[in-house]
Order: sequence, then structure tokens, then C-alpha cells
Amino acid sequence: MYAIVKTGGKQYRVEQGQTLLVERLPQEEGDTVSLEPLLVRSEETIFDAAGLAKVAVEATIVNHLRGPKLRVFKFKPKRGYRRRTGHRQELTRIEVTRIGAAAAASAPKRVAEAAPKPAAARKPPAAVEAAATTVEPAAAPKPAAKPATSRKPAAAKPEAAAKPAASRAAAKAPAATAKPAARKTATTNEPAPAPRKPAAKSRQAEPAKPDSAPLKKEDTDGS
Repeated sequence: MYAIVKTGGKQYRVEQGQTLLVERLPQEEGDTVSLEPLLVRSEETIFDAAGLAKVAVEATIVNHLRGPKLRVFKFKPKRGYRRRTGHRQELTRIEVTRIGAAAAASAPKRVAEAAPKPAAARKPPAAVEAAATTVEPAAAPKPAAKPATSRKPAAAKPEAAAKPAASRAAAKAPAATAKPAARKTATTNEPAPAPRKPAAKSRQAEPAKPDSAPLKKEDTDGS
């Protein structure tokens, strides 16, 4: 009976009790890890997802180690480029302990949740409690306000002297309405003013005409 498992991006053919080196695993030494099966071969071959879900491949971590050192040398001719480096791979040694049916996962027990207890009322601090128990003295009553003094009534002003009878009669008499002066209409028949003529355009001064008589040339002999 054997199985093909996948770990670290690689596939391995393993049997029960076999030891092999795989890529570094995060678990500590002595821990048990479960490997992912891709195929299981016993009396029949199982490779479907439903059948592989019922199969488990378990292994124990023996130790962690590093692989052999690899020399890496880079060279480019005619350029003076040379680089030399090394590398050691991180590995883990495991031992396959079991290949078989997966154990049924036990149902987790339900823990009865206790009813939450009511929160206890917080007691106020001693200073606040003492301040609440102290009784403040009653405030002294304020003196009653004095009654407002009544003001003396103002003396009545003497009435104005009666107006003379003559002025009363003049005021009662209707005022004579003045007739508006009649507007005088003009009776004279004056002739209508003649329309003004537009001003004549100003003529520019004509340039002076040259004399028509030609100038006489002087004789060569000066006479």
C-alpha cells in the first residue's frame, strides 16, 4: 500500500514507515503533520475527491536541516563581469507513520451557557455619600419690600383766557373767495417769423494765382 502526496510544491511516493526529505515545514520537531494525498493504492486505487476525503496520510517531523551547498558562478566574457555565490536549501526530514482511513471528527460538546448575572449596583464613594446626607441650613428670609409712596396729584393748569368776541366772530365769518384773474388773450395779429436760412458754407481762401507775364531774362552782356 502506498500513496502519492503533495508538499512544498512537489509530489512524493510514500509508504508507511518511510523517511524522506521535504521542503522546510513550519512545525517543530516531534509534531505530527497531515500530508495532502493525491492518490492511494491498496486493493483498489482511489484518486477521486470524494474517496480521498476519507483517506489520511500522517507523518512525524524528525528534524530540520540544510541541504548541501551549491556554488553559483556567473561570467560574461570581454566585460570583466564575474560573480560567485552559494545556496543551501532549508529541508525537513519526516517519517510516514500512517496511511489509512481518516478518523471521524468528533462533534464538539456544547457548553450550556450560564445566564448572565445581573450587574451589582455600584455604591457611590464615601465622600459623595457623606455630602448627600448632610443637610444644608435653611436660608434666612428676605425682608419685605417697602410699600411705594403715593404721589401727590399734579395741580390742574389754569385754563387759557377766553378769546375776545371780535376774534371769534372773525373766525366764524366765511372768508371771501378771491376770483381768479381772467387770462388776457392776445388780440394782435402778428406775422409768423420767417424761417431761418441755413448758414452759407465758409469758402476757403483761394490760393493766389501766379502772374501770367513771364519773367524777362537778362541779357548776357548785362545791358
